[in-house]
Amino acid sequence: MIDADLLTVLLPAFAAGLIVLSTHLILGRQVLQRGIVFIDLAVAQVASLGVIISHHLMAGAEDATIAHHLFPIALSLSASLIIAWLSHYLEHELEAIIGCIYVLAAAAVLIILAHNPYGSEQIERSLAGRIFWVTGVDLVIPAIVSLIFLLLVFLFPHILYNWMFYPLFAVLITLSVDLVGVYLVFSTLIMPSLATYKIPKRRAISLACLLGAMGYGLGLLISHELDFPGGAVIVVVLALICILFRISHYYLTKDLSKK
Repeated sequence: MIDADLLTVLLPAFAAGLIVLSTHLILGRQVLQRGIVFIDLAVAQVASLGVIISHHLMAGAEDATIAHHLFPIALSLSASLIIAWLSHYLEHELEAIIGCIYVLAAAAVLIILAHNPYGSEQIERSLAGRIFWVTGVDLVIPAIVSLIFLLLVFLFPHILYNWMFYPLFAVLITLSVDLVGVYLVFSTLIMPSLATYKIPKRRAISLACLLGAMGYGLGLLISHELDFPGGAVIVVVLALICILFRISHYYLTKDLSKK
């Protein structure tokens, strides 16, 4: 039996997961189709770098909430637009360049936090996230931006196939990193989409949403009961669920094709 106190912790965390899922399932399919899987890690790491820089620049400021959001978004937007520009000229080397951007951003984080006594904690938070500490207030901006994105995709689906994809991707990834961390953002973007990639698009997104919700729900419960890091447990649970689904789907379709 789940008590009320537990629900006050789990519900905001689960809601954060659903908000991230609502946009990342669409983005993830595009990333796989474009063959730029590491763009998520690169942009997420750049956003994380932006958060850490903004914390240093705004240390001691009375109200740095706006800067806390705007600086990481500006940095990740810059990275995504550079990638969009390079995609027209260096298509075959693009994935390697994206990997280099990720490594440079990660190295910059280590340099900035080298003499910070709380540096290891900040790095862990940026990678593993703070999903159990999410509050309703933290969800407002990501929820609004996600709704706007979904509305834009519904009204103008072509934005997923032109240059607009990159800035939209950057904004959504940045907001998600602040909620759930780099690892969980990448896992949410890639794992459900990869598990359902061989399924027709509309049905695939519904199934991917179900897999993702199961991963977040079970992961949160297990991590709470065993007192393990929430983000890390959700990543592992989500991976296992997606692997089992992909294997089951393969053998099921194989058997049906024989009949």
